[in-house]
Amino acid sequence: MRKLISAFFLAAGLLFTANIANAQQKLAHLNSAVIIEAMPEVKTARGTLETIQKAKQGEIEKMITEYQSKLKAAQDKEKTMSEANKEVVGKELQTMGAELQDLEKRITDARTKAQQELEAKNAELFNPIQVKADNAIKAVSKEKGFAYVFDTANQALIYWDGGEDITNAVKTKLGISTTAAAPKK
Repeated sequence: MRKLISAFFLAAGLLFTANIANAQQKLAHLNSAVIIEAMPEVKTARGTLETIQKAKQGEIEKMITEYQSKLKAAQDKEKTMSEANKEVVGKELQTMGAELQDLEKRITDARTKAQQELEAKNAELFNPIQVKADNAIKAVSKEKGFAYVFDTANQALIYWDGGEDITNAVKTKLGISTTAAAPKK
């Protein structure tokens, strides 16, 4: 952690030293979270993820309902056990127990698989959005001649005073209304 902090301060020192030596370099800042949140693709991607998540949850809930009904059947069967039918009912209960364990494993596996599929779909949907935003940020930065652009959404940036806020310029480049509401925190 200290190395990271030291590296940050060293980089900041070099940046500001270079800035003094070359006064032509311009600084700017933006909030990438506001930009990405305003992109219409984000709403579509979230809708797709919610649909997939609901479908997976429905499948898992059906399995849980099946598990609960089989568990109740096993519990009811256990109540019918007596000395006379102990052997027959015991074997049936063993079979039911094995089925319950198998179903429990299938539920756990389904949850794991659903989580992995959601993560993969999230990356598939949001990576192109991030690339599009990054390309717009780079284009605006080059158009306006900025040497450095800081992202205020990144918690490593502790303070900024000056420089130009190009958040709205990037939103305009992406065809997004600059009056769009900021995301709720």
